[in-house]
Amino acid sequence: MSRDNSPSPKRRRLENHCASEVNDNSCDMMEPQEIDEGLYSRQLYVLGHEAMRRMGTSSVLICGMKGLGVELAKNVVLAGVRSVTIYDPEEVKLSHLSSQFFFRAEDVGKNCAEVSKHRLAELNSYVRVSVLEGTLTTEAVKQFNVVALTDSDLDTQREIGDFCHKHGVCFIVASTRGLSGQIFCDFGENFRIVDATGEQPISVLISHISREEKSVVTCSDEARHNLDNVMEDVYVTFTEVEGMTEVNGREFKIAGIGPFTFSIGDTSSFGQYVKGGIATEVKKPKIVSFKTFSESLAAPEVIVSDFAKWDRPGQLHVAYQALHQYVKEVGQLPRPYNKEDAARFITIAKSINDAAKLKVELDEQLLGKIAYVASGNVSPMQAVIGSITAQEVIKACSAKFQPIKQWFYFDALEALPEEFGEFTAEAVAPTGSRYDAQVAIFGHDVQKKIEKLRWFIVGAGALGCELLKNMTMMGVGTSPEGAVYVTDMDTIEKSNLNRQFLFRPWHIQKPKSTTAVAAAMEMNPSLHGVAHQNRVCADTEETYNDTFFEALDGVTNALDNVDARLYMDRRCIYYNKPLLESGTLGTKGNVQVILPHITESYGSSQDPPEKSIPICTLKNFPNAIEHTLQWARDAFEGIFVQPGDYVTHYLTDLKFIERTLKIQGMQPLEILTQLKKALVDVKPSSFEDCVKWARQLFQDYYFNTIAQLLYNFPPDHVTSTNQPFWSGPKRCPKPVVFDVKNHTHLDFVVASSVLFAQTYGIKVPKSRDELRGYVEEVVSQVTVAPFVPQTGVTIHTNDSDAQAALSGVADQDDIERIVNTIPKVGELNGFKMAPLEFEKDDDTNYHMDFIVATSNLRAANYSIPPADKHKSKLIAGKIIPAIATTTSMIVGLVCLEMYKVIQGHKKLSSYKNAFINLALPMFGFSEPIAAPKNKYNDVEWTLWDRFDVQGIKPDGTEMTLEEFIAYFKTRHGLEISMLSHDVAIIYSFFMQADKVQQRMKMPLSEVVNQAGKKKTPSYVRSVVLEICCTNSSDEDVDTPYIKYTFR
Repeated sequence: MSRDNSPSPKRRRLENHCASEVNDNSCDMMEPQEIDEGLYSRQLYVLGHEAMRRMGTSSVLICGMKGLGVELAKNVVLAGVRSVTIYDPEEVKLSHLSSQFFFRAEDVGKNCAEVSKHRLAELNSYVRVSVLEGTLTTEAVKQFNVVALTDSDLDTQREIGDFCHKHGVCFIVASTRGLSGQIFCDFGENFRIVDATGEQPISVLISHISREEKSVVTCSDEARHNLDNVMEDVYVTFTEVEGMTEVNGREFKIAGIGPFTFSIGDTSSFGQYVKGGIATEVKKPKIVSFKTFSESLAAPEVIVSDFAKWDRPGQLHVAYQALHQYVKEVGQLPRPYNKEDAARFITIAKSINDAAKLKVELDEQLLGKIAYVASGNVSPMQAVIGSITAQEVIKACSAKFQPIKQWFYFDALEALPEEFGEFTAEAVAPTGSRYDAQVAIFGHDVQKKIEKLRWFIVGAGALGCELLKNMTMMGVGTSPEGAVYVTDMDTIEKSNLNRQFLFRPWHIQKPKSTTAVAAAMEMNPSLHGVAHQNRVCADTEETYNDTFFEALDGVTNALDNVDARLYMDRRCIYYNKPLLESGTLGTKGNVQVILPHITESYGSSQDPPEKSIPICTLKNFPNAIEHTLQWARDAFEGIFVQPGDYVTHYLTDLKFIERTLKIQGMQPLEILTQLKKALVDVKPSSFEDCVKWARQLFQDYYFNTIAQLLYNFPPDHVTSTNQPFWSGPKRCPKPVVFDVKNHTHLDFVVASSVLFAQTYGIKVPKSRDELRGYVEEVVSQVTVAPFVPQTGVTIHTNDSDAQAALSGVADQDDIERIVNTIPKVGELNGFKMAPLEFEKDDDTNYHMDFIVATSNLRAANYSIPPADKHKSKLIAGKIIPAIATTTSMIVGLVCLEMYKVIQGHKKLSSYKNAFINLALPMFGFSEPIAAPKNKYNDVEWTLWDRFDVQGIKPDGTEMTLEEFIAYFKTRHGLEISMLSHDVAIIYSFFMQADKVQQRMKMPLSEVVNQAGKKKTPSYVRSVVLEICCTNSSDEDVDTPYIKYTFR
C-alpha cells in the first residue's frame, strides 16, 4: 500500500502502467502526455519529446531514503517520470544529516520516507510521490517499471533482482561505502535502446557518387563527414541526389570509411550521378541482453571508471560482497580505522575471492582503507553515485542512451591524506554531530578546517545550487570564522526549476543567489551564507578587492560562459587561490582542478572557437537550417535592435553623427542609412502602417532578393570552369509568393508588425487571439510593386570578395546626401524609439515567432527542411542542453576534489580532472597538467610566480620610477627596456628623453596614473606591471609580471 503526496497536477495524470513490457518499451496503450516545454525546455534538448513521453508513463520504486536514495530520487523526480514511490522503514538519525539534504534536526526520530516524501513532491508537480508501506516483497515491486535499491543487503538484492528479471522489471542497485560506490543494472534479456548516444544524426553534402561495384561517395568541398567517429555500424540515407536517383530514400550500410569518402556498396546498376545530394546518418535501435543479478554477481561485466585504477573494479567487487558478509556476521560495518575490524574484513574478502569462479589478486592495503572508511558517509560521493544511478533510471524509462552493463565501481580513496596514517579512535570518534559520518573518514581536525573555510561560489544556477547543497552538508563555512559567498545577477525563471533544485515555483522572478543561500541555510542553519547579485568583472573589483580575495581559501566557478571563467581564472592566479572549474553540456561534463604553483590554469588551454558561418553562405547560399536561423537572428538585430540604438544615440548625443563619420570603412554609411531609414523612410504612424511595412518586408526578403539572385545567376548558370554554379553547397533557390492563407506567411507578417510597432511605441490594437484576423484583413488590401530586375548589382560568391567590399571606403557624396536628409533633433518633437532585447523564453513576446517564421520562409526559398519552434529556439537562442543528473554528478566530483584541496594535497597524482558522458556511459579521469616552467637567468618560474615589489620604503615614501628600475637591475640582474601597465607604456628606451627624465623622479604610482590618464581607485592597493628586459648578457628574457604595492 502506498500513500500519495503531490501538489495538484497541471495536466491529467495517467494511472495505468506497463511494467511487464518495459523491456521493449511498448507502453503504447498509455495516452500521450502533454509536455510542459516551459519547465522541461533544457532537458528536452537532451532527451527529446519521444523519450520524455516514455518517461511520463513510467513508475519508479526507490528503496532507501538516506543520502544516496534522496539524491537518486531528487534527480528522477526532476526528470519527470509519472510516479516515484519511496520506501524506507527506518527512522531519521542525526548522522544521516551528513548527506541527506531533506532531513532537518527536528526530523530525528521520524520515518525517513515520510519526511522525504513532502520535500520531494515539491520538486515537480507533474510527478506523483508516494510512500510504500509495510514490508518490501517481490509482489510489491511487480507493479513498477523500474526498481532501484539503496541501503540494501545482498540477500535482498539477489531476491528482488532475480524476481525483477523474471517479470520484466528493470532493476538497479546502488551503494556507497565511505569514499567508494557501486552500481548494478539489469534491464532484462531484450532491452531495446532507441538511441544509444543521443548525438544528432550526422548530415553531409555530397559532391559525387561513383557508379561501380565498390562505390565511392565523396563529400562536398572535401569536408570531413565524421561518420568514422560513430561507434556502431553506420547506416545512411540519401536525399536530393540527381541522376543516381535510386539512392534517394534508401538506407545503406557504409563501408571503407575515409575522412572524406565512404562506400555504399554496389551502385553499378544505378543511373549516372549528376549533382547534389545529402547523406544523413540513420540511427538504428539496438537490443541489449542483461544477465540476472545472481549470474552477474558470479561473473561480473564491469565498466572501468578510471584507467589509472584499471584493476580497481575487481577489488571493489570482492570488497562490497565482503562488507555485506561482515554486516551479516557482526551486525554493523567495520568501525572507523579499527585494525581488528579491518583484519576480519580482509579475511572475509579472501574467503569470498577463493570461492569465486573469477579470482582477482587482492590488494590488502587497499582493502584496509576500504574497511577503515566504510562506515563513513559524505554528500559528494552520494551525489556522484546517486546522479549516475538516476541517469540509469532515466535510461530504463526512456530507452534513450546506453545503460551500464552491468557493474560500475568508483572510488576517491586518493582523497585520504597523502601520507596515509591511521587515525586514533579519538580522532574519528562520533560526538553526536551531524558531521559524524564525515569525521569517520577525515577526522575531527579536517572537519574543523572545513567549518572555518571562506569560499566563493561564482554562479547560483544549476551548478551553484548543487555546490551549495554539498558544501552545506560538508559543513563549509559553518564556524564563526567561516563563510560561503555566492554571487549571481540573474533571477529565477520557470525553466530553471527542472534542474536548479533549490528553487520552487513561488521563487520565480526572485534573485537566484539570495534564494539559493536561504534554501541552503534551511538545510544547515549553521551555514554563514552571504549572497551577492553582482557580475564578476572589472566593474565589481571595488567589491571583490584585495581584502575580499586575500581572505578566501578558494573559489569554485559555476558559470555558463567562457569570458567570466577566464576573468575568474586571472583573479585566482593573481591572488594565488585554488580554483575548481566545471561545466556541463547535456549528458557531458568536465571538472578541472587549478592549484597555485602546481597545475596549469583554465586559460592555459582553450577549446577552439566555434566555427562561424561564412558571410556569403548566410547572405546568399544557405544549405542548412542553422544558416537560415542565424540569418533570422541577424534580421532581428538589424530591424528591431540596431535602428533603435542608433536613433537613441542620435537623440541623446549631440556629437553622434560627428563620431560616426570618424569610423573607418563602410560602417558610417551603413549606420547613417539605417538612421535615415528609421526616422524617414519607414517611420510608421499607426499599426496599420506597421502591417503594410511587414508585407513589403516579406516581398523584399522572400521574392525580390531571390529573384535578383536568380537574375544574376540563373538556374543553368555555369562557372568559368564550365561547372554548374548551383551545385555542392550552393542550393538553387526559388522565390516564395505571398499567400495570406499560408500559416507561416501570416506568422511572419503578424510577428514583424508587432515587433516593429513596439520599437516605435505604437500600441497593438487587438488582443493576440484577434490579431491574426485583423492583420489578414489589412494585408489582403496591400498591393506590392512587381519585381523589376536591376542591372549592375554585384552579388559576392566568396567571402574574400565580401570582406573586401565591407572594408572599402564609403563615398563621401553619398554620406553627405544622407546626412542632409536626416531630421534635426529639434524637429522630432520628443520622438523616441525603443530597441528590443531578444528574449527566447517568453512565448508571448513574438520574438521566437518572428525567428521561426523568418527562418522557415528562407528555408522554403532554398528547399531546406524547416525547423519547429523547439529546435529553432535551441539553435537561435544558443541554448545549452542541460539535465539535472549531469550537473549533480559533476558537482559531486568537484567537491571530492575540494577535500584534497582542503587537506593541502601536493601530488598531481592525487587530483583528478574529469571528462564524463553519462549517455555512453564514458568516464575519463586524468591528472591535471602541471604548470609549464620558464626560466630567466638561473631562476625557474611558472604562471603562478611574480615579482612582489613593495613600493613603500621604510621611511614611508614611495619608490620612484628611477629607483624601481635600479631595484630590478641590482636585485634580479635585469635591465628593464620597457615597462607598461594595462595598455599604457610607463617607460621605454625609445621614449622622448625629456619625458623619461620627468618620470624618473616621480613616484611610480603617479607615473602609472599619468600614463594611463586615469587615477587608480582608492580601494586598489597594488597594480600589475609588465616588463621587457634583458639579462647581463644583453639577451631578451621572459619574466613573470610584477605586483607593485604602493598602499
